Amino acid sequence: MEAEAAPLFSNDAIIMGLLAALLGLVFWTSSLDSKLARGFYRVFPPLLLCYFLPSLLNLFNIVDPEASQTYFVASRYLLPAALVLLTMSADLPATFRLGPKALIMFFTGTVGVMIGGPLALLVASWLFPDVIGVTGPDAVWRGMTTLAGSWIGGGANQAAMYEFFSVGGEVYSAWIAVDIIVANIWLAILLLGVANAKRIDRALKADTGAVDALRRKADEFEQAHARIPDLKDLMVILAFGLGAMGLSHIIADIMGPWVATHAPGLADLGMASGFFWLMLSATIIGVSLSFTKARSLTGAGSMKVGSVFIYVLVATIGMRMDITAIFRNTEFFLIGSIWMAIHISLLLAVASLIKAPTFFIAVGSTANIGGAASAPVVATAFHPSLAPVGVLLAIVGYIVGTWAAMLTGYMMMAMMGAGVTP
Repeated sequence: MEAEAAPLFSNDAIIMGLLAALLGLVFWTSSLDSKLARGFYRVFPPLLLCYFLPSLLNLFNIVDPEASQTYFVASRYLLPAALVLLTMSADLPATFRLGPKALIMFFTGTVGVMIGGPLALLVASWLFPDVIGVTGPDAVWRGMTTLAGSWIGGGANQAAMYEFFSVGGEVYSAWIAVDIIVANIWLAILLLGVANAKRIDRALKADTGAVDALRRKADEFEQAHARIPDLKDLMVILAFGLGAMGLSHIIADIMGPWVATHAPGLADLGMASGFFWLMLSATIIGVSLSFTKARSLTGAGSMKVGSVFIYVLVATIGMRMDITAIFRNTEFFLIGSIWMAIHISLLLAVASLIKAPTFFIAVGSTANIGGAASAPVVATAFHPSLAPVGVLLAIVGYIVGTWAAMLTGYMMMAMMGAGVTP
């Protein structure tokens, strides 16, 4: 077997420099006053390019994202800081006045994953009976339970399904690839949809009044407190963001092991995960600060600094997408695509029924598929003030993810026990 070629760069300092250069290139070209640039970015929003271009570094073996720690740094250090800065700048009472549609779309997305798995398994039993007929730890349905855990909650819920259903290592690795590729392709489509949100809302006859009002109110507050930031302002913004990030890690380092040892019932819900407590703590700190004078830092650019952190995270997420993995497990990727199509179809059907805007569709989906790492990204793409909606829904996903994924797994197990293969 031929050894895989080493990537061109393995030094994370170089990789971070490449990502920063790509981000700078996108924002510079998107600001050019030319017909070509305006036309291009009207179709492909900057956020989508910030996500897609880093994937080329992986595609052409310039970097190895599995060996790089850049995603870990961005998701564990920059993301909590961004959540604090974006949440403390938000008008939380106005956010909660968005109404129940955000929760409705979130749980619609959850149900879409839960019924999508068994339905995709049924279709696959007709298309690939030899593959579906595998039994034992590497049975396809067992691997699909880990995808259900990831697509409803996140990594901790995925790991819980791996242990609970005794999933074999080979099928688990295959479904991790499906998880990353299919979810990331859907994320790219959602980011593309942001640029066409008004058109989609008109097609769905959506009521966007509450979301538009929140965006206007956030813009008015920022303009009312706008000032040219000096060094003190920027240092205070960093102190709030990174300081709260450090405090969140302290809480996570205490609560994760404590729950695992003393509250096994909560651990079954995925609440022994340090990442869960990291996101929850950062959100609570940000919410608390939003009721203090710290919110006035919006005028000095706190939301912009938080958005910078989010864009770095976007680049590291994009870098992890290896589109060539599709050709290594074609049947599994087709099953995952059918599963995702069911999730999307249900979201669109319910959105049309309750006239939910594109924002609720996108955030309701990514709060399930992507979780706390992706939901704030998509919410911020609509407006930085909307980031708290994404992270709050993602936290709900962590809580319900394990039980919903377990139920999905039991349904698929029952189907196999009843003999779904023809």
